[in-house]
Amino acid sequence: MADIANRYSENVTGKYFVDNQCIDCDLCRETAPKNYTRWDDGGYSYVMKQPTTPEEEAACKEAMEGCPVEAIGNNG
Repeated sequence: MADIANRYSENVTGKYFVDNQCIDCDLCRETAPKNYTRWDDGGYSYVMKQPTTPEEEAACKEAMEGCPVEAIGNNG
């Protein structure tokens, strides 16, 4: 389970976040491309935009549930 204490600083403020367990698998970026992006220097994903529509919320939730290492958290 993702830990808010280990969230990457690149995450925008809000309920969804990615922590340091991320293995850069690309699942979240493919599932919710409007909300997740890659930090190239570190080789991990982070939340660049919190969901603002029901569709984005559903995509972020799907990404969180599908993350193979549970690196995506919901602090909301």
